[in-house]
Amino acid sequence: MSAVVEDVLRRRSVGAPAARSTLLTVLGEYLLPRPAGVWQEALIGSLRLLGFSESAARQAVARSAREGWLAGERVGRRSRMRLTPTSAALLRDGARRIYGFGGPVSWDGRWLLLVLRVPEPRRELRHRLTTQLAWAGFGSLGNGLWITPHVDREALVQAEAPAQLLSFRAELGALGEVSRVIDEAWNLPDLREHYAQFIADFAPSRPRSAAATFATQTAIVHAWRRFPFIDPDLPDDLLPGDWPRERAHALFRERHERWADAAQAHFDTLAAP
Repeated sequence: MSAVVEDVLRRRSVGAPAARSTLLTVLGEYLLPRPAGVWQEALIGSLRLLGFSESAARQAVARSAREGWLAGERVGRRSRMRLTPTSAALLRDGARRIYGFGGPVSWDGRWLLLVLRVPEPRRELRHRLTTQLAWAGFGSLGNGLWITPHVDREALVQAEAPAQLLSFRAELGALGEVSRVIDEAWNLPDLREHYAQFIADFAPSRPRSAAATFATQTAIVHAWRRFPFIDPDLPDDLLPGDWPRERAHALFRERHERWADAAQAHFDTLAAP
């Protein structure tokens, strides 16, 4: 898989709801289950329903094709769009992460520590590696030291020469407190606000038409898609008792299941010959 394409798609996963970021949600939710592809008009029509102008929608689809997200095939005067193998593989991985995220997390008390060393002139390399660590749920303790309670995530980050990574598996000793480690490595108050906003946005939602259901389903997936990237998925033992992730996760699953058939059916109407 192209590292450049993967980096772009991951950044789009946590981007603001611009046309191309929203298109990525549409591709993962509706085009991925349809390997035969859909007419280009279905993607443009989806973005129009989600509030984007026709020119912005067409530009998003065209740029996505130019950058390797989509492959187009001319059929007469129309274009049939399919996911490229690279984007399909990444979206499948993303779907597993999105729909597998949010449940209870257990912990055996061990931490994975990584020491990252990057030569000072290679700032772009440092940025790329630290972004990968953050996406994998690691928190920074400063001076190149990163930490996570998920010891199985060692293989998620790979050093690129001339950078070096050194890993340790450890338990907290008699000095220091777990709460201080968490406060230093992760911004839980900010994350709590994201969850609270998610709940406030979607708990009252009651779409009353097929088009509204499609739009609301796409919006909730787009909003939830951020959490696997911004939430380190800390074990329940390390979180406050009133932590909102469980409530947000239950809301997402219930609403997504409730709206799924109607949303997929409405996309079929957009994709009809």
